[in-house]
Amino acid sequence: MSTVTTTVTELPESRVKVEAEVTPKALEQALLETAKVLSRDLRVPGFRKGKVPPPVVLRRYGREAVLDEALRRSMGEWLAAAVEDAKLSTVGEPSVNIGSAPKAGEGVKFDFEIGVRPAAKLGDTKKIEVGRREAVASDERVDADLEQLRERHAKLEPVDRPAAEGDTVLVSFVGRIDGEEFEGGAGRDQLIELGSGRLIPGFEDQLQGAVKDEERDVRVNFPDDYGAEHLQGAEAVFAVTVHEVQERKLPELDDSFAEEAAGADSLAELRDEIAERLKEQDEASIESQFREAVIDTLTLAAEVEVPDSLAEARAGELLERTLHQLSHQGISRELYFQMAGKTEAELVAEARPEAARSLRREAAVNAYVEAEGIDPAEGDLLDAITGPAAQQGTTPEKLLKRLTNQGHLDELKSDVAEQQAIERLVEGATAVSVEDAKAKGLLWTPIPGDEEDTGGRPWVAEERAARAAAEASEDEGSKD
Repeated sequence: MSTVTTTVTELPESRVKVEAEVTPKALEQALLETAKVLSRDLRVPGFRKGKVPPPVVLRRYGREAVLDEALRRSMGEWLAAAVEDAKLSTVGEPSVNIGSAPKAGEGVKFDFEIGVRPAAKLGDTKKIEVGRREAVASDERVDADLEQLRERHAKLEPVDRPAAEGDTVLVSFVGRIDGEEFEGGAGRDQLIELGSGRLIPGFEDQLQGAVKDEERDVRVNFPDDYGAEHLQGAEAVFAVTVHEVQERKLPELDDSFAEEAAGADSLAELRDEIAERLKEQDEASIESQFREAVIDTLTLAAEVEVPDSLAEARAGELLERTLHQLSHQGISRELYFQMAGKTEAELVAEARPEAARSLRREAAVNAYVEAEGIDPAEGDLLDAITGPAAQQGTTPEKLLKRLTNQGHLDELKSDVAEQQAIERLVEGATAVSVEDAKAKGLLWTPIPGDEEDTGGRPWVAEERAARAAAEASEDEGSKD
């Protein structure tokens, strides 16, 4: 039995109002759990710390105070349960209003407004055509791969001349600040590639022109954001001894190189092998592009109304998702905004076109799921969570049971149904030549890296023009 019951009222602009009530039993359980947490810091004569019974905690703090804390701790869970009970696909954050404090034996009531995924009226889904290009491996791409292979097999050879950018120098050094050596400032027989930018700004530049056995002082300023706090902004002098100047030598492109680097009988055979591998990679890319073009074709043919408020809410979600991912890399919100040189509002505004498209795509695919009556079986659900189950060290069956108990079964079924719908659409789509697609005004799979190839998507050129205008505006602003 659900802990929350709901009544849904539809509002304009793809929004709903949800009136929810938490069962008395669920509220009482939340009060007891909150009282246990509060008891950890409560000292009451006659009871050990952390062992104060919930009724005593309620009397000591007062039921209203414990209720406020229980609501704060449990509202997120109850909101999720309300959304699950109402079977909503939500967009954005809810605006929550909590009712009056319930009396003993009553549940708690709250209501909220939130955006929901818009409905879609599908076009013809039986005759989806998409231009599909042939996989290619151009001579330029093969040459680039060969050059990378040469780079990996390059060798350093000593040279009797001044060091230049791109050379590697073998050095020993001792760093000093105000004449005193500092921890981590010395190194022996270190290889430094000039121009790599891996060392403190200015260090590598001052070694250009050095020759074997030369001793020279290198003066640098540690950056203000340097990793070691005690060195941030410090001025240092490094006494450097150059033991050797080495030049990077690339191997000749011949049959010997082909055999040594890749085990091929000849350079021609190596080129053929590289071309075949590049074609396979391109084929995988085309498959992904074709899939996306099919979904876009379905979406373009559908009637979907996305209110500006809904697009903005989704844009906010997309930004929050990005910020959450970056936080795992140690990049804070403030640092990201600083790096982007834009405010949160500006970034949300930039993401609105993409947000609106994602909502239209989801609406169209969901409408196709309903039109086709796609309903994943339990075996389909188990197949979908095999990977996550293995990562969590459990079985798909146990994970499915847990997701069901947590109220996430409908969400899982929806995700799997959408994937099955996309597979069915792709299987039923007809691939035509890119030339035919262009002549018919269809979408096609674009050539990777070709800025002029939009794949027939009308928004690509619009967004590029908008970005160019924004960059031009920023350039004008920097001149002022």
